[in-house]
Amino acid sequence: MARRGNGIMALSLVGVIVAMGGLAFASVPLYRLFCAATGYGGTPQIGRIANADARGRMITVRFNADVAGGMPWRFAPEQAAITLPLGEEQPAFYVAKNLANAEVTGVSLYNVTPEKAAKYFHKIACFCFNEQTIAARGEAQFPLVFSVDPAIADDPNTRDVTTITLSYTFFPSLEAAKRSGALAAAGPHIGAAPTRDPLIPRTN
Repeated sequence: MARRGNGIMALSLVGVIVAMGGLAFASVPLYRLFCAATGYGGTPQIGRIANADARGRMITVRFNADVAGGMPWRFAPEQAAITLPLGEEQPAFYVAKNLANAEVTGVSLYNVTPEKAAKYFHKIACFCFNEQTIAARGEAQFPLVFSVDPAIADDPNTRDVTTITLSYTFFPSLEAAKRSGALAAAGPHIGAAPTRDPLIPRTN
């Protein structure tokens, strides 16, 4: 009986030694996992950071163009879309062709979608709200400069926005835009086209 008891004790001691060795072996990787999960000891955390710095984040701006009924113009963006870093100023261009045999004057309005992103879309200079006249059968290029505020990445309501659409519509006059209801929904007036890139008339 004593011999049997000694055997059980010996086996127990061996088990304790093996368990302690296993814990010692596992302690290094377990410690590393703990540090990675908590940042303890200066270990960088792996995975998405809730408040990541917006610098370097890219966003895509798409361009759309329309003309109101009765405007004999063909109007379109020169680029379908531009992908740029948040906070970076970027030029873009639209072009319009007067299909009539007489000069035609129009006024453009713009809007931004999704609407929740509009307050972060900054147009430094553009051709909206100002009369633009194109000669008979003539063509003109309309430049603008814009940027997207990096704060869009910090707003919980807009963090998911990866694409913004900028739309321009040309009307025969502001009065016509007002009658259509478009004036009430338009973005704010910010002045004429950039002086360093004046409207460029074209003829075919």
